[in-house]
Amino acid sequence: MTKGIDAIRQWIVEHQADGVLITGGANRYYLSGFTGSAGAVLIMKDRRFVISDFRYQQQIESESPEYEFLMIDQHNPITGYLKELGLKKIGVEEGKIVYSQILDIQKNLDPVELIPLDGLMERERSVKFKEEVDEIRRAAEITDRGWEYIKEQIRPGIMEKELALDLEFFIRNHGAEGISFPIITASGCRSSLPHGRASDKIIDEGDFVTIDFGCRVNHFCSDMTRTVVVGKASDQQKKIYETVLKAQKTALNAVRPGITGVELDEIARNIIKDAGFGEAFGHGLGHGVGLEVHELPHINHKGTNPMEPGMVITIEPGIYLPEPGGVRIEDLVVVTEDGFEVLSHSDKELLEIT
Repeated sequence: MTKGIDAIRQWIVEHQADGVLITGGANRYYLSGFTGSAGAVLIMKDRRFVISDFRYQQQIESESPEYEFLMIDQHNPITGYLKELGLKKIGVEEGKIVYSQILDIQKNLDPVELIPLDGLMERERSVKFKEEVDEIRRAAEITDRGWEYIKEQIRPGIMEKELALDLEFFIRNHGAEGISFPIITASGCRSSLPHGRASDKIIDEGDFVTIDFGCRVNHFCSDMTRTVVVGKASDQQKKIYETVLKAQKTALNAVRPGITGVELDEIARNIIKDAGFGEAFGHGLGHGVGLEVHELPHINHKGTNPMEPGMVITIEPGIYLPEPGGVRIEDLVVVTEDGFEVLSHSDKELLEIT
């Protein structure tokens, strides 16, 4: 992406650096288009490289034609190229580069100064181009179709793992290149686990069933959660569900440019707190979605920066109690010039499966 390269080169000028080394997979792809699983991108003022091994040479030449290729092996480590290019002051992704890489660079390029990018690329990626939003929209459409299918398969006697596997097969078979993350399928007392992976538990009459899933289309993710009741909901289940739904809808309708993640989180949290469930909502309201399923902006107590048009976020409050279980409702939303567009279109009113 030209925008990302321009931002890095501006950073190089401002910090009087020799180059920036990108090792994180999502940022590597964002800058170069290289989809391989191993390698790095090196950006300098007037040159740019993809660095990887023999396995990816042809792939890089095809996917990253505007980049020079540097091949590494046991005799030609990445530090040799950094030294040969005269890099003494290098920007690095502080949250992506591993400690052994830092030690290797410091040992072989002494003296060298490594400067953290402080989330530069993540901020650039947080505001999407129209084409990126369109890919996320396509992923959200497949996710909606997946929900319409899998809700018909939920019944007493089926195993959580069976539902998760069936759902993954469906979305892959309907245009997704993969899932955004391992599908969360949690029922009964396990639905109080916010990230309860699908287990061998058999779904019973009276269970809450929470399914949190998403898919990838052209590398971009979707993310959605729905919760249902198998059988007739109890009064307590109805109260929990309606509280989460009210919090979700109210926060969703507040999304607009200028509002912060902190403010959105407080809107939903106060509704849940006023209903007496404040201690049972222990995670943030949401997060950004793009090449990674969790990325900037923060929609929680860390989210002090204002929303901007083109940001894609989730709104997903929840209440989690061991008895009768947990509820989470999550929509995928893009911030627009005058408000928001909901990308998740699956119905979210209480569904009792009888």
